[in-house]
Amino acid sequence: MSSESLAAALARVGSPVELLRNLSFPPSTFPVQPEFTNWRSEQRSWVESCALLDQSHHMTDLFVSGPDALRLLSDVGVNSFANFGVGKAKQFVAVDPEGHLIGDAILFHLEDELFDLVGHPMVIDWVTFHLERGDYAATAERDDNSAVRRSGPPRLYRYELQGPTAAALIEQVSGAPLPDVKFFNMAEFTIAGRRVRGLRHGMAGQPGFELFGPWEDGDAVLAALLEAGEDHGLVRVGAKAYSTANLESGWVPAPLTALFSDDPLMQEYREWLPVTKVGSIGGSMDSADIRDWCLTPFEVGYGKTVKFDHDFIGREALERRAQEPSRTKVTLVWNADDVTAAIGSLYAPGPGAKHIELPKARYATHHEDKVLVDGRPAGISLDCGYLANERVMVSLAVVDAEFAEPGTEVTVLWGEQPVSAKPAVEEHRQVEIRATVAPVPFVDFARENYRAR
Repeated sequence: MSSESLAAALARVGSPVELLRNLSFPPSTFPVQPEFTNWRSEQRSWVESCALLDQSHHMTDLFVSGPDALRLLSDVGVNSFANFGVGKAKQFVAVDPEGHLIGDAILFHLEDELFDLVGHPMVIDWVTFHLERGDYAATAERDDNSAVRRSGPPRLYRYELQGPTAAALIEQVSGAPLPDVKFFNMAEFTIAGRRVRGLRHGMAGQPGFELFGPWEDGDAVLAALLEAGEDHGLVRVGAKAYSTANLESGWVPAPLTALFSDDPLMQEYREWLPVTKVGSIGGSMDSADIRDWCLTPFEVGYGKTVKFDHDFIGREALERRAQEPSRTKVTLVWNADDVTAAIGSLYAPGPGAKHIELPKARYATHHEDKVLVDGRPAGISLDCGYLANERVMVSLAVVDAEFAEPGTEVTVLWGEQPVSAKPAVEEHRQVEIRATVAPVPFVDFARENYRAR
């Protein structure tokens, strides 16, 4: 694997857009079994009964410990850390000096002076960089996901249980009433004689817990869950269905990391960061200015996360942006006839439309398509895929406020022009797909109950 830095790669190519558009990196995939039955039935399980999603292998953990661990996280994160005690978790969000998103991850406060930052590598690399360059009495232990880990199993197992029967299943397998735990707080259970921690959470906006513990306990805990699950309609969910859960709850999984500011801090970071840690861009978005691809916390729904009760990187920029108009995160429901025509172009003389993979249609690490109204730019369509529960193709998007009202008709421009050198991109033509603006979260249960149970 190349050790070339991002700075060196930029000097060689010249344009950030050209570099990222033609990177050979595929979209993120989960290194677990693709399907246990079929992804359509597996999607239905978190609405009809209980889904078991194995999160042990696809996320990166950064265990940060020491007297200054909290100070490090506070210096980097936009979040408030007031009253962030042991047993709590939060969506940790970081930005660059211009207020554009670096990334997000889940931050667990496990013990006094011990935290676990879990998620995609983007924000984990950023925190590691600041730990190495700063004066912090703290250390970090990184456990990469199973796709890139050099040897051995993960340090922790993680099993997500969600759906209408998840609570009853946990009560049965633990032999105790379900504790009254607020959203993003942790509880402890005893399962198969093992101590198990559980985060009150739900990836698809359904009620449930993320259960985790030492890897060596994982098989015993899984066996107990599967046995008890026979009484509660438990369905094991593979990578294909799991990859779509965010479309129902409204979480944007991989906004482009803001790496290209002229700020001296970002120049230093580009020299530190290997280009192999940078993801590809894809879609009909075609601006030559990479900053047009970047998003802010306010655009992707993290406005309530931003707290100006402490100093952090990007604070001044976010204070300004908080006073400015922001695009709004929405769900776009794609027109069924247009999607059918795009898929059907496979069976006509080519080139046809860019292939629409099901159930998740992403073909780059960071996917951005232009949203148009009467041919004029109206926003950006991001993560997209098919929801069997609603029988629709949808995408998460950020659109100008004037187009954010549910029912507004827009158009998604699907496909690249010119065609990039990414391996997942074949010769194709761009097509327009009509779409209708809908709320986010899209599913009624998630929108009305996600944080209430």
